[in-house]
Amino acid sequence: MSALATPSTTPTPGTHPRRLTGRLKVTLAVLLVAQFMLAVDFSILNVALPRIGDGLGFSLANLQWIATSFALPAAGFTLLFGRIGDLIGRRRIFLGSITLLGVASLAGGLAPTAELLIAARVAQGLATAAATPAGLALLTTSFAEGPLRRKALALNGALMSAGFTTGAILGGVLTDLLSWRWAFFINVPVALAVVLIAPVVIQESRPAVRPKIDLPGAVSVTLGLLALVYGLTQAGEHGWTHPTTLAGLLSGAALLVVFAVVERRAAQPLVPLHVLKKRTVAWGNLLGLLAFVTETSLVYLLTLYMQKTLGFSALAAGIAFTVLGLGTVTGGLLASRAIARTSAPAVLVAGGLLQAVFTAVLLLLGDTAASMGLLLPATFLGGVGNMLVIVGFMVTATSGLPDHQQGLATGLTSMSQQVGITMGTPIMSAIVTAATGGVLSAGAILHGVGVAIAANAALVLLGVLIAAAFLRARHHAHA
Repeated sequence: MSALATPSTTPTPGTHPRRLTGRLKVTLAVLLVAQFMLAVDFSILNVALPRIGDGLGFSLANLQWIATSFALPAAGFTLLFGRIGDLIGRRRIFLGSITLLGVASLAGGLAPTAELLIAARVAQGLATAAATPAGLALLTTSFAEGPLRRKALALNGALMSAGFTTGAILGGVLTDLLSWRWAFFINVPVALAVVLIAPVVIQESRPAVRPKIDLPGAVSVTLGLLALVYGLTQAGEHGWTHPTTLAGLLSGAALLVVFAVVERRAAQPLVPLHVLKKRTVAWGNLLGLLAFVTETSLVYLLTLYMQKTLGFSALAAGIAFTVLGLGTVTGGLLASRAIARTSAPAVLVAGGLLQAVFTAVLLLLGDTAASMGLLLPATFLGGVGNMLVIVGFMVTATSGLPDHQQGLATGLTSMSQQVGITMGTPIMSAIVTAATGGVLSAGAILHGVGVAIAANAALVLLGVLIAAAFLRARHHAHA
């Protein structure tokens, strides 16, 4: 019997309330606050890195490990922890991981040495890898598939994307006004509030019969993702042909092939292949990966443009992304209504087209501050389109699966999100480096950013073609 065929104690969709009760509103608020906090952590230290380096004695070469030590476990362990949540209880995993995040954040803020700070970042990454799929699974199992779930996922997607942008702004403000340590401390009261309120309003969800975990599958996929993400981070630092980059990418690819072989033969696979063969799961997650690759890396490209070409400060550049944040929130509010009136595949196509058009518009940016008159509305409308895609991806990739498979479904969507966020910047950084030929003048940076923006828009269009070819045509057959 497959592990994922095990019955769940979660109420069946038919027993879910069809409207937002008072308890469900609090449940939704708690889960959304937690997911927002997790998204903020991905970017809140970006602006503060130089200050942290000065304060704790990081060399310039080792500074990137502050981000890498978080990204590696956050992406590498997501699928494993999502599956563990299915087996022992999603609420238990969620509460434990949020507690770990609070403790790790306190330790990071108090860290007297570089080594202790890196250890705290690893713990934060592990907590994120566990809390993100658990929180999403609790969200999808708390709300019936249909309007309520679409609304919850839309709000979740909007706040996740807004959180990534907010982190850049908040990190700059806290670092300038107080200290970089407050970029860690700010998590502590939020984590405490979530841990105190969540047990009261969120019901546990676990399988009635606990199957054995697929240890070979768990080890191979976790090591494969760790190697892949390590290779990607090294690509951004040293280039795509560097030995450490190639070793990481090739090792990751080989281990993921091993994982696929293991899953074919396992009696109780970590990820049953019949789930991965579902059109909505496979293509939905690929579209989610592209959505996070393109928008998060665009933030990097535009930060580079504003600071290196226009001469903006890090804080001013961060504040400019407020407009992008407003666009993502707007897209999240529109997404559930748009899906209800049309379909998730139609929203994936429309949102992708909107994002592609206004990403391509950024090719017209010049070398004067007057270009901000173009950048701000383009990032707002592109953000609307990107959030339509993100919500469409989440609805698509988690629909049509029973509650006891939602931990797996949300583990896959979380993995797509984490790997996409990690993958985007190294890819675009490598493109900029190749296009500039190592020249760091304002004009060369503008040219390099333009080439990368063109590649970014092309990836968005690829997503549109995938959605139109493999999802839209079959929507009515699965409706």
